[in-house]
Amino acid sequence: MVEKSNLRLVVTGLMLAILMAAMDNTIVATALGSILADLGGVESYVWITSAYAVAVIAGMPIFGKLSDMYGRKRFFVFGLAIFLIGSALCGIAQSVPQLAIYRAIQGIGGGALMPIAFTIVFDIFPPEKRGKMTGLLGAVFGASSVLGPLLGAFITDTISWHWVFYVNVPIGIVSLFLILKFYKETKQSTKLKIDWLGAFSLITAVVSLMFGLELGGKEFEWNSWQSYALFGIFIVFSIVFLWAETKASEPIISFWMFKNRLFASSQVLAFLYGATFVGLTIFIPIFVQAVYGESATNAGFILMPMLLGSVAGSAFAGITQTKISYQKIMAISVVFYGIGMALMSTISPETSRILLTLYMVLVGLGVGFSFSLLPSASMHKMDYRHRGSANSTNSFFRSLGLALGITIFGSLQTKLLTSEIQNKLGSSDQATATKTIDNLQTVFQPEQREMIPPTILEVIVNAMSNSISATFLWSLIPITIAIVAVYFMGNEKLEVSKDK
Repeated sequence: MVEKSNLRLVVTGLMLAILMAAMDNTIVATALGSILADLGGVESYVWITSAYAVAVIAGMPIFGKLSDMYGRKRFFVFGLAIFLIGSALCGIAQSVPQLAIYRAIQGIGGGALMPIAFTIVFDIFPPEKRGKMTGLLGAVFGASSVLGPLLGAFITDTISWHWVFYVNVPIGIVSLFLILKFYKETKQSTKLKIDWLGAFSLITAVVSLMFGLELGGKEFEWNSWQSYALFGIFIVFSIVFLWAETKASEPIISFWMFKNRLFASSQVLAFLYGATFVGLTIFIPIFVQAVYGESATNAGFILMPMLLGSVAGSAFAGITQTKISYQKIMAISVVFYGIGMALMSTISPETSRILLTLYMVLVGLGVGFSFSLLPSASMHKMDYRHRGSANSTNSFFRSLGLALGITIFGSLQTKLLTSEIQNKLGSSDQATATKTIDNLQTVFQPEQREMIPPTILEVIVNAMSNSISATFLWSLIPITIAIVAVYFMGNEKLEVSKDK
């Protein structure tokens, strides 16, 4: 048990680790242009982000299970050390393939940090304080998705892209020191048989799916043999994984957990919220730059209202978990989220900044509830040796939803955008339409934007606005499914009881 005087220091260490791991993809995405300008290899840029994401998603359920079997501290410290080594290596990378390898090393560490951090909080705090603490960690997780682009832009512009990786080192060292010195784990590890077949088949399935989604339509066509091979491998090894988990004495993902309606519905909600929220963080800055014609810095700052909303939502859900059922809190969440997303689907060039800000506060508030509530709901009434697996499964489904959301909604928005430009310009001049689509990046650059003929600029602006608002409208489908998932959560709440 951790002494009371040290609890704050342990939580600080956990918060710093979560901030680094959760922010990493967004902070790097902002610096991507500068990285490619320096290293070259534009044709392989997708590997810089996908290598990290694949490693994180594949590692989450495995590290969660290992922490149940052998203790939280050793695997959290291991993940943190690997993350820092990967960060330092990324900063000295000399080519895109080299950077992608180092990003995968980072991702292995990141896969251990987020799920285990939430589980440690559940272990060291009594039930009446768990809600507040998970609310605090959830707020950090939510803030990271918005702070990443801001910090990435600032560091890249003022220092260099190398420091979006180096900045992790001092933060991580502080986190490592706090956890090593002040987190005293009292639970004894139990040596059990590791589910090697389950781990191998899960990693293979996830890697194949992620690369199929990341590279399909970019590096090769969706109907190419490469796509069929990757998705075929995903299906085969998913079946192997499902079979292995039914036979293993200590499975990576325990399917008996899904018999619990609260746990099962929490995983569905994590997946749906992850898939829809990621679109907001991508498309809102694009809208501000391409439609409003503002700078990249302003586009980053426009996300601040959503950040404040998500932090407020996470804090509220954390505080009220012992007073209100998980279902009622998530019902409030999905209402705010649904209304906010419906309003976002109406945005146009005429939408004022004040209205856009209000809409973002609503969606941020709605999604913020899930950051602290869903991990807590996933571990509800789980004993020590299952909490890590339960929480890492929740992180896995949220991250998987995020990856699928980027691909599906990104492809949808691109298709809607090019289709409208073709329809508006192609009927009169096919060559102009093709050239406009090939040079869409000019609309994001103020000096080149001024050189675009007014009639063509108007078409681009309207097409960009319509494609983004239509994508938000399509996002209401998974949010509607989320309403059904909330209904099945039941009436349980975080109970204040004697046992821990």
